[in-house]
Amino acid sequence: MLKPKTWVRIVLFVLIGAALAYAGWHLTRPQPPEVELGTIARGTVESTVVNTRAGTVKACRRAKLAPVAGGQIVKMRVKEGERVKAGQPLLELWNHDLAAQRDLAGRQLATSEERRREACIMADNARRDADRTQQLAARGFVSTQRTEDARAEARARQANCDALAADVKRAQAQIRVTQAGLERTTLTAPFDGIVAKVTGEVGEFTTPSPPGIPTPPAVDLIDDTCLYVSAPMDEVDAPKLKPGQPARITFDALAGQTFSGHVRRIAPYVTEVEKQARTVEVEVDFDTPPQQSLLVGYSADVETIIEQRPNVLRVPTQAIRQDGTVLVLGKDDTLETRTLKTGLANWAYTEIVSGLAAGDRVLLSFDQEDVKAGVKVTPKAAKP
Repeated sequence: MLKPKTWVRIVLFVLIGAALAYAGWHLTRPQPPEVELGTIARGTVESTVVNTRAGTVKACRRAKLAPVAGGQIVKMRVKEGERVKAGQPLLELWNHDLAAQRDLAGRQLATSEERRREACIMADNARRDADRTQQLAARGFVSTQRTEDARAEARARQANCDALAADVKRAQAQIRVTQAGLERTTLTAPFDGIVAKVTGEVGEFTTPSPPGIPTPPAVDLIDDTCLYVSAPMDEVDAPKLKPGQPARITFDALAGQTFSGHVRRIAPYVTEVEKQARTVEVEVDFDTPPQQSLLVGYSADVETIIEQRPNVLRVPTQAIRQDGTVLVLGKDDTLETRTLKTGLANWAYTEIVSGLAAGDRVLLSFDQEDVKAGVKVTPKAAKP
């Protein structure tokens, strides 16, 4: 028969073994998977439309200028990057022949005016002579025939004066024609702007662009004080777009900055640049001109706001599964399935009509196969 001390030792060893076994099991058992959760709260949910390809910053006024007439460049009055005023000459073509024609027309005008002056003086003198002859005929000093001859002479002189006045007008018109020809050889700025590009050098020939045959412009002029963004939107989204809708504009060159704007124009036709992705061009104005200096041609993205609902209960869109349910963290950190009734949605957030309450925590990622309803999990903070 065992002694009492021996029983005590046996019981003690059994308890120590049980404690060690429990500790080993506790340390080696599978831990609940760590998952990323999001907290349900109130905020703004928007329905938006974004461009399918990168948009472009464009100038409200941009002119690719070329002289009306072709010819040899004799003076290049501007350089690339130079700012010009409206009406300022940009380049001149060889025009000595037209200048000579203008001088000739000026001399012909002067001659015509002198001849007209002479003829009109003679006509005035003949009229006074006819009046005097009429007075003498009334007193019987001259014959009636003499009176008629004087009147005829006065009318002829006046007709010659009128004809030479018409010659003066013709000479003036000839001067205007030659002056117009001279102006065709000088290219001027139609508005204030900056010279983006100059094609051609002094001594080279330049020609206007024939229809259907694009040629480089002599001067590319940009008014960079007024800019807008043109972006292609998918044809499926076109019926949702309306002029005046608010929009957000972002640029690759200005990372982290967003500019507010509004839709000013929607193209009345579909562009077939890509056969499988037809788009509608949308133009967006800035609400406030950006303080930063934007360059024409910058790539830009436009997010047009179709509908907006502020201060609504919302859930991250990525938390909603294809069957419209979410996994919610329940008691004892166990996941539960909830069916949602949703409203307005976008790629970031979805409006909750029913199924969740503020403060509920939902599963954001479904990458882990062993994470499903009824599984106990370890929550971790959501990534910002």
